[in-house]
Amino acid sequence: MELQSVILSGGSGTRLWPLSREQYPKQLLALVGDETMLQATAGRLAGFSGRLPVASAPIVVCNEEYRFVTAEQLRSTGRASRSIVLEPVGRNTAPALTLAVLAAGEADPVLLVMPADHVMRDLAGFQQAIDAGIPAALDGAIVTFGIVPDHAETGYGYIRFGAERADGSKSIASFVEKPDAVTAQRYLDSGEYLWNSGLFMMKASTWLKAMDHLQPAMAKACAAAWAAGSRDADFLRVDKEAFLACPSDSIDYAIMEKLAGASELGIAGCVVPMSAGWSDVGAWDALWEIADKDASGNVARGDVLFEDSRNTLVYAQDRMVACVGLDDAVIVETPDAVLVARKDKTQNVKQIVAALKLAKRSQASAHRKIHRPWGWYDSIDNGERFQVKRIVVNPGARLSLQMHHHRAEHWIVVKGTAEVTNGDKTFLLGENESTYIPLGHVHRLANPGKVPLEIIEVQSGSYLGEDDIVRFEDTYGRG
Repeated sequence: MELQSVILSGGSGTRLWPLSREQYPKQLLALVGDETMLQATAGRLAGFSGRLPVASAPIVVCNEEYRFVTAEQLRSTGRASRSIVLEPVGRNTAPALTLAVLAAGEADPVLLVMPADHVMRDLAGFQQAIDAGIPAALDGAIVTFGIVPDHAETGYGYIRFGAERADGSKSIASFVEKPDAVTAQRYLDSGEYLWNSGLFMMKASTWLKAMDHLQPAMAKACAAAWAAGSRDADFLRVDKEAFLACPSDSIDYAIMEKLAGASELGIAGCVVPMSAGWSDVGAWDALWEIADKDASGNVARGDVLFEDSRNTLVYAQDRMVACVGLDDAVIVETPDAVLVARKDKTQNVKQIVAALKLAKRSQASAHRKIHRPWGWYDSIDNGERFQVKRIVVNPGARLSLQMHHHRAEHWIVVKGTAEVTNGDKTFLLGENESTYIPLGHVHRLANPGKVPLEIIEVQSGSYLGEDDIVRFEDTYGRG
């Protein structure tokens, strides 16, 4: 039997806007250290020497919108997964885990279920707690991991634990919603409460048994979606219509809080305390808490200058940011949006995102720089009837064979070598060479070289939207 990691990567991270966007959420960002949060999560069992061997690759459940970035981030760190399950729509964590269990097959491993967007600063403490939870999981329990609190936090749910069990875990007395400040202090003082981490462990068969009994409609919809699904390279696609019928609920509400009242199941819910430098990085103030600071309590990422400023966090992506006379502030600069907030009000950033969505502003969902399976593009300028893009194509990659009804394009190579299909001709372009793609011409751009290809594309026409693409052939299976 193996310990199989399952990474749930479906969150949107709206309170970390403008860095986190709907199509590029916080788990894909390197907020702490050099690795993205997804990459760090995938490596969290590296060197594990506990009671069970670790499976060679994680099972990942993610949104279809950012599947290629997810696959590439895992591949680039040597943790590529052949089981990336794509959710056509979000249905919360209980259905997501059920799909992962179905992807695990019939081997019945012990599953370690981890959100992709959490931080663990103490890897040894994390692995020690995971190993301590294995006996309970092997015995048929569903294990959650509670964070030992170090302050009276009002932003987390709590778990009140009871007596110690024979397997070394603790019984769960109750789950508690996010408390007010006075109640949170009382929880801390009592020593009987843990923060609810969102980490779980159980055998695959245990989870399916619990789902069949406690959430039969959810289990049936997931099974139907899985049965009608298909494999697409590294991706496991489930049937959209069947999955749309699935109820939406979290692991906590759907299963964990119902176990105590379902003794006939014979599945216990239990908790293992964990001290591992955990944070869910739910908002910018939480990131400031765990980040390295200068002598004045300031945190800087990017080109940042501080003068007479304290306890301030600044992320600068595109430009230099200078701060004078600031206290307890958050500034996040991106090419298309800037956030300025009081540090104690950063939970309210989600209301800005809601307003952007209501106004159908692109800044709610996507960055100016858009990642694609072949590389990326950045819309660097635009005006009436024209748009300028910087396009980078990875070595050996190519775009789809396509045409546009409403725009023509000019391509100028600034780095590398381009293989261009333009109508019935295919030819190479080197640096400082260019070509013109007339409206309606079938065309393709490819990189036959060993270094990234960079071009400047100037589009002109009556309509410049990304939906004006007719694809005739595509390596990545896009319609």
